[in-house]
Amino acid sequence: MNIASDFKVQRPAFLSEHPKELFIDGKWTPAISGETFETINPSNGQVLARIAAGAAPDVAMAASAARRAFEGPWSHFTPYERQACILKLADLVDRHFDELSLLDSLEMGAPLSRLRANSHKRAIGRLRFYAGLATAIHGQTIENSASREMFTYTAREPIGVVGAIIPWNAPLTSAIWKIGPALATGCTVVLKPAEQASLSCLRLAELIIEAGVPSGVVNVITGFGESAGAALAQHADVDKIAFTGSHFVGQKIIQASAGNLKRVTLELGGKSPDIVFADADLDKAVMGAAMGVFGNTGQVCCAGTRLFVERSIYDEFIARVAKFGSDLVVGDGLDPKTQIGPVVSKEQLDRILSYIQIGLDEGATTLSGGKRMLDAPLANGYFLPPTVFGSVKDDMRIVREEIFGPVVCAIPFDTMDEVERRANATPFGLGSGIWTRDVKKVHRLAKSIKAGSVWVNCYNVMDPAVPFGGNKLSGYGREGGVEHVDDYLNTKSVWINYN
Repeated sequence: MNIASDFKVQRPAFLSEHPKELFIDGKWTPAISGETFETINPSNGQVLARIAAGAAPDVAMAASAARRAFEGPWSHFTPYERQACILKLADLVDRHFDELSLLDSLEMGAPLSRLRANSHKRAIGRLRFYAGLATAIHGQTIENSASREMFTYTAREPIGVVGAIIPWNAPLTSAIWKIGPALATGCTVVLKPAEQASLSCLRLAELIIEAGVPSGVVNVITGFGESAGAALAQHADVDKIAFTGSHFVGQKIIQASAGNLKRVTLELGGKSPDIVFADADLDKAVMGAAMGVFGNTGQVCCAGTRLFVERSIYDEFIARVAKFGSDLVVGDGLDPKTQIGPVVSKEQLDRILSYIQIGLDEGATTLSGGKRMLDAPLANGYFLPPTVFGSVKDDMRIVREEIFGPVVCAIPFDTMDEVERRANATPFGLGSGIWTRDVKKVHRLAKSIKAGSVWVNCYNVMDPAVPFGGNKLSGYGREGGVEHVDDYLNTKSVWINYN
């Protein structure tokens, strides 16, 4: 059976069973309530599968399974053995990547060709990076000043049960970003994927068992944020929450964590500045600035949605960005010609369109895009073309608030002091970009911009060894780099009086 006869892509075997159940303690388990929900293909509005709607009782079962595994068989695995499991998992993800990427494309709309070209390296690279860290966790010996007859050292120990809550915009790689460091450090996981995109996470759970990881180490609870997600954040037997999503939900998670003072790391949203100077390589900057927003249909937390352009090149540059966006092929994620897929859901499409209307009402103008695409064959999907706003002011809502869609606000500037101030005039601090040939500008802005990442003459480049995260309302904690595993470990100090 073909999913779409035009593109000759076969339906994944994983979708043959309905509904998809929760994955608890190594077994498929229906939700205790028996309730399910539909997962929708945003390219055509069709139902892909029914998925179990987990809630608080299911979260409690999964947390208990994770605790048993943490205190039981998983605690006996040596660092080398954990490393071997992660490396085997990387091989399995590599072997099944066509299937995993197809599940992501079907469920959240990203172009399949882009997923297979870009996300493959990101997924496998992250797993192998964490495998390397599994055998590199160590404490310190400390020369003691309290007594000459005292020996002191520190030990790094896994924090325990981790509740991982991820968004829809990169389901597989986001899951790996949470599960990888947990496996490396010896933690166990209850993963709550976004209700809009759960399928690849469920399939990944099967591969984790096949890799030799004991049952209960990784559990997957599908469902909604207000039920399953909230229960996970509140659960007293969860030692840490690792969350990626909006700052509104992040604030609720912090409040929910107070019960047992669980550790929390948050990778939240952004309204990132992308600054283009007149001396930049403009050909490179046009493409980089455009795809810094339009890539993944704008559903990227660190997207450079505030595009500051030096006034002398402003009109030319934003016209080129608008044309670049208009020339991108918008279509079904399975079509190999597609460069920009749909947004993930009707709800998200309506939210983005409401922001576009707000912008127009406040006096901004669209240079391109701005309206839902309703011509055949896209009419049943949730398609919105790349949209460029001009005539914007810093106090407009479209400039201040995260839209999470293919929408960019183009803003002129005159001086370095001015753009430095305006770039930082946001409650967020996740990403930022600088386009210039002048090394003085690079070093000054790289130091002064209040953001977790600064990309220079590029945008949204990722590497497993480089930390990623935000400041201010964009959260705290880092994912990637050796710093990542620190948030999954406790430090214990040991004092030995050998007199």
